[in-house]
Amino acid sequence: MKCPFCSESESKVIDSRPAENGTVVRRRRECIACRRRFTTYEKLETTPLVVIKKSGDRQVYDRNKILSGLLKACEKRPISADTIESLLDTIEYKVLTLSDKEVHSKDIGEIVMDELKKTDEVAYVRFASVYRQFKDINTFMKELKKILEEDGEKTR
Repeated sequence: MKCPFCSESESKVIDSRPAENGTVVRRRRECIACRRRFTTYEKLETTPLVVIKKSGDRQVYDRNKILSGLLKACEKRPISADTIESLLDTIEYKVLTLSDKEVHSKDIGEIVMDELKKTDEVAYVRFASVYRQFKDINTFMKELKKILEEDGEKTR
């Protein structure tokens, strides 16, 4: 691994540990020449996951699209950045285990909604209203009633 400080190609690994739910290896390295330390991340190279959109178009999976949706849904809610990152990791893990090549956007949306529902009901309703394209207040109310009924069952 080339040193980012002096461009020496020799370095030694000082520490190695798993990161991002075990999907990445974080390595702490020390340059043989200048003795400065730096961190590298090693990730398994895989065939990119393809998302099949409602229109039938296919796009390469992009973690940032899910993050963007989560951030919009969780805006002005008492949800920490760490919680959002953890949600994103959980969602991504579930999406990647669905298939090794292609996944429908509908399946991704359902996973996001399931995880948001467990975390914050307001964020869930915000996401669902965009994802399910609520056309009027009645559709919105039906979704709210479902949440209230589920909460009633939990408290029994």
